[in-house]
Amino acid sequence: MALFHRSLALPYLPLTLRAALSLLVLSAAACHRGQEAKDSGSGPVKIGVITAITGTQAAFGQAHQRGYAFALEEINAEGGVLGRPVSLDTYDDQSKPDIALQGASKLVDQDQVPVVLGSYSSESSLALVPTMTRKQVPLLMPTATADNVMEQKSAWVFRLCAGSGDYAAAIIGFLKSHGSPKTLAIIYENTNFGQSNAAAMRKAAAASGMTVVDEEAYSAGSPSYSPMLQRVKEKKPEILYFASYLLDATTLMRQSRQVDLNARFFTAAGTGFSAAEFPTDDKGAGKDAEYTIAASQWVPQVKWPGAKEFDEKFLAKHGAHPAYHAVQAYAALKVVAAAINEAKSAEPAAIRDSLRKVHVESAFGPIHFAENGQNPHPVVITQVQKGKHVVVWPEDIAVAPVLDAPPWSAR
Repeated sequence: MALFHRSLALPYLPLTLRAALSLLVLSAAACHRGQEAKDSGSGPVKIGVITAITGTQAAFGQAHQRGYAFALEEINAEGGVLGRPVSLDTYDDQSKPDIALQGASKLVDQDQVPVVLGSYSSESSLALVPTMTRKQVPLLMPTATADNVMEQKSAWVFRLCAGSGDYAAAIIGFLKSHGSPKTLAIIYENTNFGQSNAAAMRKAAAASGMTVVDEEAYSAGSPSYSPMLQRVKEKKPEILYFASYLLDATTLMRQSRQVDLNARFFTAAGTGFSAAEFPTDDKGAGKDAEYTIAASQWVPQVKWPGAKEFDEKFLAKHGAHPAYHAVQAYAALKVVAAAINEAKSAEPAAIRDSLRKVHVESAFGPIHFAENGQNPHPVVITQVQKGKHVVVWPEDIAVAPVLDAPPWSAR
């Protein structure tokens, strides 16, 4: 480098040549800095996280953060990855897809993380798929259930959780084993998450011989759903199927009581109805959550190795049992750590290739990714009984019999 500086100092060099040589020096230095930032082979291995720390989905982002924190503590206590500690580079998407995209650019282009976990919502996760594919950095989605997040069949995209089609199939299986009701109404948030779950249930219901007597799409955060719920009430469905996040799930159940909307079963595509906060008085629907039924990805009663220990550790630290969102984040970070160790590299392509071959027994169940990047994960059915989510189906793991929802006037 010193030779260039001496050459640049020679008075007889033309101005254009001196400028060119100066640019060459600066470019070489920038390239050298970029290579060092990409992977110096020392210091912490940074893993990117995009989730909803603020905004309407903040409760789920908080669950993510708690799950990641437990995994990070355990991974580093066991020596980290590649003999180096792991650190998380977390970006708040504020529950908005466009902010999630800004997070991808910040984490990949500026921070140069080799892999990203996220986001929470299907809407934000779908927005990330083409961007992460273009940037050629693996994206592992812990919780996005809309099946279209996997439709691009990107070699860089992986999903840990079951999808909307799995939710619908599980609810239909449950209903067939409990009287095979004939009519159903679908109520869903008009976003990628809600639309995907509504379409999946529409298809599954038709295949099982059920008639969808009403479909209602709503805008999240509306102050009143009473007119919509009144329309549903007039159709007298035996079953209601909701696709809603926590705030709307809470409002929908309270206003269902107010308009006296009754059904044999209030069922849901997990999410808000499966949140730990949903049956509580301060953050959820309280007594109005009783008897609701939801497809769920995980409950503390499952027999997978580490599930009981995760539940106990979470309960001791946070004073409540976890819902599946926290354990999904926990398992996702564990899987990425295993993939990096097996790859013996923290480079994006090596991590991607390793994720395609990894097999992990986890608190979230056995994890491996099919050719399309999907982890085949089972779904269970829970019901809120006396303020707690309990497993009611499949029968071989049920801890309580299912209860029909009594009319609101009899509660």
